Amino acid sequence: MTRPYPPRNMIDVVEYMAFYRFEPSEELHDWIMDTFIKGDGPLINEEHQHLADAHIGVLWTNCDNSRNMRSVIGQAELMPPMAMGKWQRARAVQQIEEWFDGMPDFLLTFSAPAAEGMNDATFCALIEHELYHCGQARDEFGMPKFKKDGMPSFAIRGHDVEEFVGVVRRYGAEAAGVQPMIDAANAKPLIDGADIDGICGTCLRAAA
Repeated sequence: MTRPYPPRNMIDVVEYMAFYRFEPSEELHDWIMDTFIKGDGPLINEEHQHLADAHIGVLWTNCDNSRNMRSVIGQAELMPPMAMGKWQRARAVQQIEEWFDGMPDFLLTFSAPAAEGMNDATFCALIEHELYHCGQARDEFGMPKFKKDGMPSFAIRGHDVEEFVGVVRRYGAEAAGVQPMIDAANAKPLIDGADIDGICGTCLRAAA
């Protein structure tokens, strides 16, 4: 399946018009599922298999979201939205359910202007970064959690590596618990040419 691009009405916009939109994309959703989760192509990733039956909503947006002089280009959120006033939450729930024919388990939002200019490898890296945030909850023994209906219990997943460079420099990668990341960095990439020149909104919210 050919990689989807954002709709032109989110790209060809006169800046001063402040024409900000959010648009659901079934095409992008289907491409993500077929490419990384449920298909039989070379980019299928077994680490996303818990999402095979998940309800995932996908949005394009041209709304600017810059922090610290860097642009947020992707974000994963666990649904339904929580941290709002009652009317704000009810309004958001109504809008999301109308977009996706019910409340999704996760909502993925991607910057249309950023995606438009990305090469294929960078776009794939962005999509997978957000998919990795869409995790399965774990119990007190570290085992995957499931709901009563047998579906995975979902949660937002943090990064595998969260450590200071200085700690690694002083005590080593193994002591800091980042040796697997070092090994992965030293190996040849499975997919070359990715360069995500932006930041993830999910990461920013987790760090706040």
